Amino acid sequence: MIMEKAGVAEALDAALVGFLTTVSREGQPQTSTVWFFRQGEDLIVYSRPDSLRMGNIEANERVAFNLRADPSGAGCLSLEGRAVVDPTLPSADSLSGYVEKYLDAIRDLGYTPASFAADYSSGIRIEITRMRVFGVRYLKES
Repeated sequence: MIMEKAGVAEALDAALVGFLTTVSREGQPQTSTVWFFRQGEDLIVYSRPDSLRMGNIEANERVAFNLRADPSGAGCLSLEGRAVVDPTLPSADSLSGYVEKYLDAIRDLGYTPASFAADYSSGIRIEITRMRVFGVRYLKES
């Protein structure tokens, strides 16, 4: 189990943003900053249905996900996996813990949880298949 490595689950739970890399139909890697929520061994991301990442995931399910490294480069968490659009996921405003994690950020953007969930209505489930990690104790949000 990937999340059993000391500090990994805690680092993911504490981080507010991650960097999701998908690959376009033309083979171009594209990285975007995303909000995410850890659900067991998987990561959940909500997206606008018309975003480029949605087409990229349909074309190629393989993705990479990284947390921001600490300023000195002493800590790194790089995950690889398979992403699928998952229509069985609850809406963002109904996922236990998601609103709690992002409520201030949602409000800062001028959304309510319901209006955010309406705009970001496509749930993506990322199954982590590989992990590279070192110095995870240094990965703290600043």
